[in-house]
Amino acid sequence: MTTEIRVPQLPESVADATLVAWHKQPGDTVKRDENLADLETDKVVLEVPAPANGVLKELKIAGGTTVRLETLGASCRGGPTGSTTTAGTV
Repeated sequence: MTTEIRVPQLPESVADATLVAWHKQPGDTVKRDENLADLETDKVVLEVPAPANGVLKELKIAGGTTVRLETLGASCRGGPTGSTTTAGTV
C-alpha cells in the first residue's frame, strides 16, 4: 500500500509554509509518528510525522520550497501492495 504524505493543516491565518528539511530520504525505513520533515511558517515550526510504518518511497518537494495546505510532499510504501491511501500529511 502506498500512503501519500501531504502538507498538514497550517495555523489560523497562515496560507503557506517553507519545507525546511527532510529528516529521511527515499529508501529509509520510517516508523509511525516519526518526524519526517520540518515546515516553517512566520509563526511556528511544525513537525511532519510519518502516518504509518513503512519505507519512504519518494520525495516530491525539495527543501526550501514554499508549500500550501494539502500539497503532495512524499509517499511512503508499507502494508499490502497495490493500493493507495491518503492517510498522512506533510
